[in-house]
Amino acid sequence: MRPVYLDNNATTRVDPRVVSAMTPFFTEQFGNASSMHAFGSEVGAALKRARQQLQTLLGAEFDHEIVYTGSGTEADNTVLLSALETQPGRDEIVTSTVEHPAVLALCQWLQKNRGIKVHYTPVDSRGRLDIEAYRKALGPKTAIASIMWANNETGTIFPVEQLADLAHDAGALFHTDAVQAVGKVPMDLKTSEIDMLSLSGHKLHAPKGIGALYVRRGVRLRPLLRGGHQERGRRASTENVPGIVGLGVAAELALEHMHEEQTRVAALRDRLEKGLLQRIGNAFVTGDAENRLPNTSNIAFEFIEGEGILLLLNKEGIACSSGSACTSGSLEPSHVLRAMKVPYTAAHGAIRFSLSRDNADEDVDQVLAVMPEIVEKLRSLSPFWKSSEKATFAPTYA
Repeated sequence: MRPVYLDNNATTRVDPRVVSAMTPFFTEQFGNASSMHAFGSEVGAALKRARQQLQTLLGAEFDHEIVYTGSGTEADNTVLLSALETQPGRDEIVTSTVEHPAVLALCQWLQKNRGIKVHYTPVDSRGRLDIEAYRKALGPKTAIASIMWANNETGTIFPVEQLADLAHDAGALFHTDAVQAVGKVPMDLKTSEIDMLSLSGHKLHAPKGIGALYVRRGVRLRPLLRGGHQERGRRASTENVPGIVGLGVAAELALEHMHEEQTRVAALRDRLEKGLLQRIGNAFVTGDAENRLPNTSNIAFEFIEGEGILLLLNKEGIACSSGSACTSGSLEPSHVLRAMKVPYTAAHGAIRFSLSRDNADEDVDQVLAVMPEIVEKLRSLSPFWKSSEKATFAPTYA
């Protein structure tokens, strides 16, 4: 059996075409883009081309609205800190209870160490944002609202264009962590009110260590890193040229494969999901099944531990996850599922399957072949399963 990789929301395989485009910038076109000689000018032209490729994927109006960073986390941190520093008198943040730790951890730090007030907007049992609570949290003290475009664990998509409009009504900036959404859903930032957007290369078949921040023209940005003049003075540091070139090619490929993501990959996800739910009782899909990323399925298997499932799947050559890779190792169930009020007996057994264009029907077949026996084995050892009434939790769809 071939290895089956279904953890693409954690990281993707770097596309061979991306590797091929990057290679010359390690060995031949190795100059510093800030240098005035030919080595530097060649690299500068490559950076310009890569910036335009990413601009096209995002639907940004200008290529200089793209600021390269070392990661999505750096982009998120830059945005939140900048919004507080550039808007005197505004010292509040509005976010959600299901954000990635790159946003939540900084918000918690700002609360504890700087006295910043943070409003955490709740979600319902399908992971959908409480729009009215979000609206009420916005006010004259709000510096920025930061709501993810799509959740990394459930795939649930948020109405970010509407949320940006509401933030602007309150005079606040709006940022979206779009790390999981970029390359999977169409974007046209030039027609939206989104002020800033974060992304990460390794989620769309580019290498790790390269991210980007979209900053709409006219929005002030206080740099997180100071030093050189790179990125128009918005992010000091010699550019990661191979990474930037790779991200540019990955962006171009993502646009080329967008339809495939939304059709073939979504069909694979649906077949996997349907097959598992038909074969295994006391299991259910978490998140908004009608409005989610085309590659993501989060299924809760009641009365067993997700860690046990992952270990046995790994023995079968199958890789997936129990939630965000950035929170793995915790014995607590996912903060996303807890925010959705999924019972502990189910949240502990939640598994995220995240596919990509690299996956095929054989991968789904392999999971369907081994998963029922794995769940049956773990439940036979579970005291919770033996003592339960085996009543599946039913999310409220109101």
